[in-house]
Amino acid sequence: MARAIRPAPRLHRRHPMSELSKPTGSKLPPASRFKIPDALAGFGVTFSGMFGKTITEEYPEHKEPTSRRYHGRHQLNRYDDGLEKCIGCELCAWACPADAIYVEGADNTEDERFSPGERYGRVYQINYLRCIGCGLCIEACPTRALTMTNDYEMAGDSRVGMIYEKDQLLAPMEPWMTPAPHDMAPGSRPENYYRGDIGPDGLKDGVKPTPGSPGPTDPSVRERQ
Repeated sequence: MARAIRPAPRLHRRHPMSELSKPTGSKLPPASRFKIPDALAGFGVTFSGMFGKTITEEYPEHKEPTSRRYHGRHQLNRYDDGLEKCIGCELCAWACPADAIYVEGADNTEDERFSPGERYGRVYQINYLRCIGCGLCIEACPTRALTMTNDYEMAGDSRVGMIYEKDQLLAPMEPWMTPAPHDMAPGSRPENYYRGDIGPDGLKDGVKPTPGSPGPTDPSVRERQ
């Protein structure tokens, strides 16, 4: 005996399109019907600024000072005796999210020493067309060799001119500094530089020479250039 197949039940919509198209009136409470729409209220800030006092900065004749922590042009710092703080570790280049820094390290030799320790930054470039001024390179530097100044006037007429080389980033020489390359201070080791024990004339007062380091009478200590 053949089995009868029941027809599938019809699905009824709760809200037919014909009913949704009918005007149902506002469902907002009576008190909210008279409020200014949010889209119009957002222009309140714009309208209030239109009638405010106009501030005109006479740049470059009059330059407003920047904040102390302003992220401007980078600077490669030196120690008080003239040696460079950069050790060519390339951590700043690895930390840069915009790939704006290129560092090429090299080894210090007995004839030429540019920084305490084993290495120094032979090539240092910053592409300011890519730099976003985030300061992550500053945080990554282990010797505080790289900092940011308050100089914001960086403009050029070519793309190549916006790639700053090492000589453009090095801090200016002070009168008491000796230009590198030269030996480390007599009786010192790289740790003394990192701890801030070195002054313009060598080890600061009260700092004892590190055992095993060359002293003033050691023949390996050459006269500074």
